[in-house]
Amino acid sequence: MAELDNISVDVVVIGAGIGGLAAARELTAKGLSVAILEARDRVGGRLLSISPSGIDLGATWFWPNEPRITKLISDLGLETFLQYTSGDAVYETVRGVERTQGNLIDVYSSRFTHGAQPLAQALADELPAGVIRFDEPVTSVRASSDNIEAHTQNGVFSAQHIVLAVPPALAVSSIRFNPTLSEKLYGVAKITPVWMGAITKVVAVYSEPFWREDGLAGSAISYVGPMREVHDMSGPEGEPAALFGFAPTMTIRQPTVSAEEVLRQLISLFGDKAGHPEKLLIHDWRYERFTSPPAVVRLIAYNTFGHSIYAEPQMNGRLHWASTETAQENPGHIEGALAAAERAANAVIRTESGAASE
Repeated sequence: MAELDNISVDVVVIGAGIGGLAAARELTAKGLSVAILEARDRVGGRLLSISPSGIDLGATWFWPNEPRITKLISDLGLETFLQYTSGDAVYETVRGVERTQGNLIDVYSSRFTHGAQPLAQALADELPAGVIRFDEPVTSVRASSDNIEAHTQNGVFSAQHIVLAVPPALAVSSIRFNPTLSEKLYGVAKITPVWMGAITKVVAVYSEPFWREDGLAGSAISYVGPMREVHDMSGPEGEPAALFGFAPTMTIRQPTVSAEEVLRQLISLFGDKAGHPEKLLIHDWRYERFTSPPAVVRLIAYNTFGHSIYAEPQMNGRLHWASTETAQENPGHIEGALAAAERAANAVIRTESGAASE
């Protein structure tokens, strides 16, 4: 039997999504030692892109009123471009498809030239070697007056603080906490929705953005489904050409939307050419077990996003929340994850600075 690791650092970060990586960046910049425990074999979490096309199966956009992501992009030197919005939109109801004059669906936003996941990778590349440990799902967290520990199948990671950068509902369903979380915190966390958790994202890749030639923006709202909204996901200058849509899931056992259903709807919205993609990608986030807890579709209490209790350090002041769902600014966005990471990192830094001055 292999000997288990027993590692001690200043801060353990659970999750190498954008929130966890951003928190680690701030903490290491202040000279604190950090270990990031990531359950997957990659960074990014819900930032998931297909290389080299830059097609996003997770987070896609950011907006001009979001200062943290704007600054981070500048700091990292990443390329971006404006979301395509020109042309008419379409609406689908049980009565059929109606074309509207202009595009009232899309708003002014930007995208990453090579997809959103390279943002996470660029953050990871800035961290000291060995900080990120992959294939390390955390099974329990134990706090005492002296420290706090994260336990995995490979060992025990002791620290002064833990930054919990995974969705709250996932955390309370998959991690044992000792001492147990307060009844209030547990009650809020277990009902907080997971952003994207109950969504299937569909991307159809084409040889050319034919809808633009027809004067369409590639945008649609549907009251029929299975996709409830569709947008242009083409890259800069229309290459690669793509449309993407969100297909929400209403019941636990509802099957993932089929290719046949998707193509039938795309033809209805955009014509026969839409039925012949070069590639059709269907990603059901319900089955990402390191993102979505069981019964994620039942989590609909969106008023819990940014709940004030997430801003309160827990477990003797040693546990801090840093997922986008816990942000009071732009929850659900990349900006929200960065805001939550900033809050968590600052709380740790204040505590450690105070301890050092005593």
